[in-house]
Amino acid sequence: MAQSPKKQSPKKPASTRPGRKKQTQNARSRSQAARQGRPGGRRPGPVAVRPATLGDWIGGARLRTLPLAIAPVALGTGAAHVIGEEVWHEYRIALCLIVALALQIGVNYANDYSDGIRGTDAFRVGPSRLTGSGRARPRTVLTVALVFFAIAAAAGLTLVVLSQQWWLLAVGAVAIAAAWFYTGGKRPYGYAGLGELFVFVFFGVVATSGSTFVQVGQVNLESWAGGVGAGLLACAVLMVNNIRDRAQDALAGKRTLAVRLGERASRVSFAVLVLLPFVVVALFTVLYPNALYVLFGLLAAIPAAVITLTARTPRELIWALQLTSLTALAYGVGLGAAIAF
Repeated sequence: MAQSPKKQSPKKPASTRPGRKKQTQNARSRSQAARQGRPGGRRPGPVAVRPATLGDWIGGARLRTLPLAIAPVALGTGAAHVIGEEVWHEYRIALCLIVALALQIGVNYANDYSDGIRGTDAFRVGPSRLTGSGRARPRTVLTVALVFFAIAAAAGLTLVVLSQQWWLLAVGAVAIAAAWFYTGGKRPYGYAGLGELFVFVFFGVVATSGSTFVQVGQVNLESWAGGVGAGLLACAVLMVNNIRDRAQDALAGKRTLAVRLGERASRVSFAVLVLLPFVVVALFTVLYPNALYVLFGLLAAIPAAVITLTARTPRELIWALQLTSLTALAYGVGLGAAIAF
């Protein structure tokens, strides 16, 4: 009897064999991982951020802006010496410097904190900031800012006690509030193009006349005029800084004066701000011949104006900012000395 042939199981296609199937899946996984930028299929971990060093914190203080604090105190002291020629109030001068420097550093850290948490610094092209870069916790940066505001308040309170002019407490409180609300709070005035106005008032006129008043109890024409010059140079520093970040600030919704004026008008405005204080110096030379030497500050001011008018890169504008800060320092110290001596 013939036997029926044995049934043979059909061979599986190559693609359905277990070994070949696994290889195919692995190849697909590697291809997909490569397209996603993950060789080997591993998910990328969080990018490690270097913690802030001492140098980063010093950089966060923005030392190039400190001449804006020194200049009005030097001018105010020179004007005070005109009134009280026989007396130098060393302790009050030192306290005025502490107030001005601590307030300047405090507003720099407060600006770092506020712009960082708003996300504004994500668009910046200048030096990275502590908060925006993630190298420091926002609360830590805020705490440092508040510490410097407290130092300014303590030195200011000491001046009030020494001068017995208690109404100056209100002036100090307004100055600290102005420093905070420049970029802080729900409606920061720095985002509305009013930064230059407040800088002119508080880092120019108020700082200079206040330094004179707490030393001799009155303010003279030399103090008011010197405060105008110092305020214009403080505005120039802020303007060139904002010109550098103009396009990025516009993207972030920060409507600085440079954003509002536009490219060409803001550059011309800077040139006017950095050169106009020397017109004030020319007027001072009528009564104080030594003020003529302050005109040497034009050796820094004119290049700053030319660079800003022609700059094509952010780096050039940083050079202009540094030259403007140097101009402010030479202006304040030089004119203050010319008035006093």
